[in-house]
Amino acid sequence: MKQLKNFSKDWLLTIFAAIILATLINKFVFFNIKVPSGSMYPTIKIGDNITVTKVYNKSKLKRGDIIVFYSYELKMRLVKRLIGLPGDEIVIKDKGKTFINGIKIEEPYVVYPEDLDKNFKVPKNKYLFLGDNRADSFDARRWVNPYIDGKDIEGKARFVRYPFNRFGKFVIGTDALTH
Repeated sequence: MKQLKNFSKDWLLTIFAAIILATLINKFVFFNIKVPSGSMYPTIKIGDNITVTKVYNKSKLKRGDIIVFYSYELKMRLVKRLIGLPGDEIVIKDKGKTFINGIKIEEPYVVYPEDLDKNFKVPKNKYLFLGDNRADSFDARRWVNPYIDGKDIEGKARFVRYPFNRFGKFVIGTDALTH
C-alpha cells in the first residue's frame, strides 16, 4: 500500500510539473492557431494549424514576416504579411505592384494580385499588413484604420503543423498551389 502511495505521489508531482511547464511555454514562448480564412492563400490555406513564436522585440520584425496580431477594429486575431514598418511610405499601383519608400519590392508570395491603387504612410509605432491573396484578402487596404499598433502584435508564424502533408516551413508562390 505504501509503495502505491509513493508511486502515485511521484507521478502526480511529475504530471503537475509537466502541466505547469506546458502552460508557461504556451504563455511565453509559442502558441498554435487555426487559420479561418483564405487571405494568406496559397502560403497558408484555410484550416491550416500553424505554430507561432511570441514577439517581444518589435525591432527584429522584418518586411515579409508572417505575423499574428489582434485587430481591435475587427475584434479578432489575424494572420497577415508585414509590409510596412513605422515611417514607411507604401504605394500600391499598376495592377498590384508594391513600392516601399519609392522602391518596387518583389512579392513572390502574391499569386493573385488585385488592381487596387492605395497609398499609406505608416505612423510611428504602427505597422501595415496585407494578405498574400490580394484578390481576396480583407486587409489594411480595406480597413477603416489600416495601421496596427506594435503592442497588438502577438507573434511570428513559423511553420504549418497540420495537416501533416503540409508540415514544415511555409511554401510560397506558385509552388504553394500544389503543396
